[in-house]
Amino acid sequence: MTEDDSQPISVLLVEDDPGDVVLIEEAFEHNKVRNSLKIVGDGVEAMEYLRTPGTSRPDLVLLDLNLPRKDGREVLAEIKSDPALRSIPVVVLTTSKAEEDILRSYDLHANAYVTKPVDFNRFIEVVRQIDEFFVTVVKLPGHRPPPR
Repeated sequence: MTEDDSQPISVLLVEDDPGDVVLIEEAFEHNKVRNSLKIVGDGVEAMEYLRTPGTSRPDLVLLDLNLPRKDGREVLAEIKSDPALRSIPVVVLTTSKAEEDILRSYDLHANAYVTKPVDFNRFIEVVRQIDEFFVTVVKLPGHRPPPR
């Protein structure tokens, strides 16, 4: 599949750190990512967005663990226990390198756990790799390959 064959996807970013939001937005722009990016600042907003009737369902959730009001672990548990939401891939994108956070995230059925790099260029590369994997490699529910 070439880059031109890939279908844009809808990404829900659940992130409370304005600096990280800017970095992810810049990474999307730098990598010429055509995906739509919806940003919410905490876990309560994330679940409200996901459960609002008529809201477009994201194809991928990028989820920080350390969030106000409802932390990312709770959000992950709710998404993966809800039959209407559980098929949405969730990538935990966090600063935590703690083994217990990694294990707990996978126990809660995270699809991937990625530690946010501190270096800007590495951060850009990590976002590009996540995008490339979920847009060109993974078959997402409800997405058909483009006609040839």
